[in-house]
Amino acid sequence: MILRWFVVIFLGVIVLSSLLPWLEKLGIGRLPGDFRFKLFGRIFSLPFASTILLSSIMLIIARLLP
Repeated sequence: MILRWFVVIFLGVIVLSSLLPWLEKLGIGRLPGDFRFKLFGRIFSLPFASTILLSSIMLIIARLLP
């Protein structure tokens, strides 16, 4: 059971990472509450506000589906 969740989370991270450039064009990842910082020449992103927004949208969609 834990292995299944590990695989689902891993695949979700891969999919969202590949969609990140497209989502940034829509404004996801650049909302107030999303933090970006540069450390050792790499840019790190902590999208707190975007995560809450996407989670809320997914919750609404899940509630509307039977």
